[in-house]
Amino acid sequence: MKRKGFFAKGIAVFALAAAFFVLGAGALSAQQPAAQGQPAAEAPKPKPVGSDLGLPAKLGQEIAKAPEGKGKGQIDPTAPRGAFGVPGAPQVNWILALVWATWVGWIFSTVGAFGGIMAGVGHMTVYGLGDWVRTFRETAPGLNKTLTDSIRTSNQFLVGLSAILSVINYFKSRRMSWPLGLALGIGSIVGAFLSAWISGGRVSFSQYQGWFGVFVLIVGFVLIYELTPKGQESKKAAKAAAQAFEKTVREKKDIAAAGVTMKSFGLTKSTMAFFGTDFTFNPIAAFFGGVVIAAISAFIGVGGGFLYVPYLTSIVGLPMFVVAGTSALAVLLSMITGITTYIRVAGAGMDWTLVGIQLIGIFIGSMIGPRTAKYLPDKWLKLIFIVLALYVGIGYLSKGFFGRAWVPM
Repeated sequence: MKRKGFFAKGIAVFALAAAFFVLGAGALSAQQPAAQGQPAAEAPKPKPVGSDLGLPAKLGQEIAKAPEGKGKGQIDPTAPRGAFGVPGAPQVNWILALVWATWVGWIFSTVGAFGGIMAGVGHMTVYGLGDWVRTFRETAPGLNKTLTDSIRTSNQFLVGLSAILSVINYFKSRRMSWPLGLALGIGSIVGAFLSAWISGGRVSFSQYQGWFGVFVLIVGFVLIYELTPKGQESKKAAKAAAQAFEKTVREKKDIAAAGVTMKSFGLTKSTMAFFGTDFTFNPIAAFFGGVVIAAISAFIGVGGGFLYVPYLTSIVGLPMFVVAGTSALAVLLSMITGITTYIRVAGAGMDWTLVGIQLIGIFIGSMIGPRTAKYLPDKWLKLIFIVLALYVGIGYLSKGFFGRAWVPM
């Protein structure tokens, strides 16, 4: 009953938050024309670029319709090409991209989440793409939305490689529940496809960034609740398993010998054991959980680990040491679906050179993560997660919906 009450409250809080920000964004939009008063004489509109400049598919089509010029929100065909091959786009430093991608790979492979969030922070803030894309909001809204899809897809590419490597590492060390991850993953295929198919080419950058912040912030508050005495009541089994795991690591014993083992499997109830503690889950419920989580994560262009992790720790009650690998398997299947749909259906353009450089960093970080995570206490992993969630959530929510970040970004 307590658990049902908690989820009912969570749904209510989420609904209120969503309504508040939708209404808030709408109010801001409605206020803008009034503030402008009587329009002044219209200046001559700049001519469109009139050429796709050799850029593929929908990106090239939107470039051709964008206004030509050297000002903000315009395309200068003579300018040096930057991100996504667009003239005048920010030039991303390759060393910075490699270092940031290494961090993304490490954090995803360590906690099984937040890799997509950190990839998004890199593309939007660290590389400076967000402020540049935002300039096309009024002058070339189609280009603004297409570039937003490109950022969403780029985020998912990075998490996809990290997920592959993490799945291999955690499976070998028996720290992954593959039946549970597979049930979540099959549901995620459905959710990711529907989300990308419906939202592709229809979401402006400001909307994307604002909702990005909303979802991350909600997850941060859920994780804070988990660290309270009341939130810990339902996690006694996970805590016992985590303590047994930490003891094994300290004593330098074979971790895989007492890793995840399946004791029984059924459509409505399955049981697995981890370091002497049994955990049960419902595969059908996991499937529908995967549908919902993947739909949300594909919308904001991330892997969904930041939602899979609280789902697996709060609802299933798994210790973090098992959550990372299980989450990675579900994320992998979701990524493949989301990337394919955004490129093939929504026509997202890609900067393959930037993606390639970042994938090298992802590989490095993903190799380091599983080897260092076992030395970090379960509580510290969650604290890292909470700090990142609150900071990123507040910053992007405020900048996306209100036009100004409330924290340094």
